[in-house]
Amino acid sequence: MSATIRIGTRGSQLALWQANEVSKHLAERGYQTQIIPFKTTADKRQDVPLASIGGKGLWVKELEDALLRREIDMAVHSLKDVPSIIGDDFVLAAFLERADPRDAWVHLDGTPITSLQSGAVVGTSAPRRRAQLRVLHPHLRIDDIRGNVDTRINKLRAGIYDGAILAAAGLQRLGRAAEITSYFSIDEMLPACGQGIIAIETLRDAATVASSINHEPTALAAQCERGVLQKFGTLLDCYSACAVHATFDEGSITIRAFFGELEGDRSIRVTRSGRDADALIEDVHRELIERGATELVTA
Repeated sequence: MSATIRIGTRGSQLALWQANEVSKHLAERGYQTQIIPFKTTADKRQDVPLASIGGKGLWVKELEDALLRREIDMAVHSLKDVPSIIGDDFVLAAFLERADPRDAWVHLDGTPITSLQSGAVVGTSAPRRRAQLRVLHPHLRIDDIRGNVDTRINKLRAGIYDGAILAAAGLQRLGRAAEITSYFSIDEMLPACGQGIIAIETLRDAATVASSINHEPTALAAQCERGVLQKFGTLLDCYSACAVHATFDEGSITIRAFFGELEGDRSIRVTRSGRDADALIEDVHRELIERGATELVTA
């Protein structure tokens, strides 16, 4: 590893904020850093649905290629964008303390989502949000929305959408929490696996520096959430309407999971608690399978 730690990141405002947060933590431990931004294919192709060009994994893959070429020493990701199964050459070496994992409702006039008229257009690009929103508000129309936070807010201003659902953590990190109309509770809109978590990926033989800033409780949450999805192997992709979220209370772990049809109305919710993370992951996966999760994601 080079004397200066080279941090690879996408070039969006939020991604750079995350990379700078990692840099700050490393600096506190005496490391010198350099942030190296990349413009990925997913960033360049804003004109098409993300899933049609390979999904969020594209944001990760091009940074992984830079790791393999030794152009960077670590890559910083939003954990929710990282596929549940990554290549053997790589490891998620560290996780920063989790921010607010909830989803946020943004309406320029501050209108609650419960007050929207039938047929109002809500922007979201996440299948798991679409599936849960259909259950909560079946009278609304849901359309894909892509782009960074500024782009999405500008699309609201242009009247393309009546409102949009975004990750609360991203808005808060960019100092835009005042634009949030309301928050969905965890039970209303189960967050994406890893939502609110900044992850640091390295080559497997170069994880030491990154691991020095790992936040253990967040790492355990990541292990639980990603562990459930990993049980499904390669069955899940960027079209899968699924969510997993882990919380902790006095040593007890609770894992909540949601699986739904991409376009249909069927869905499954599972909630299990326990103290052994591996056993709990097995229990959640087993109940999901028994209740037909495989059928939902392959429908």
